[in-house]
Amino acid sequence: MKPNAVLVVTSLLSIVLLTLHVTDDIVRGISKAESSNIALLVLTVLLYGTLVLAERRSGHVIMLLVGLFAAAMPVMHMRGVHYPEIAKSTGGFFFVWTLWALGGLGGVTIMLAARGLWNLRRR
Repeated sequence: MKPNAVLVVTSLLSIVLLTLHVTDDIVRGISKAESSNIALLVLTVLLYGTLVLAERRSGHVIMLLVGLFAAAMPVMHMRGVHYPEIAKSTGGFFFVWTLWALGGLGGVTIMLAARGLWNLRRR
């Protein structure tokens, strides 16, 4: 499998888990439930960069951002005061699992995107 294909897959999985996790945050009342066209615009840019611009430098930068967002999610939540309560609540398993998955996938996505940017630079 080409390294770029692995990067696209990890980026897409990160985006799916990010959307699931943000949705869970809204349902739990951690984030506000308001219509946000900016959030949809950001999601559109992240998907476009991953799916259409995957071979370009701009696509690699966007996928690097996806990795950073994904890796930052567990750091932000696990430092929170209410994290133990949420982990023990109904649906806590899914909440914690998505954090661990986002952290791991985010780290791999960051490494693959940085490697891809480095390889593009050398060409």
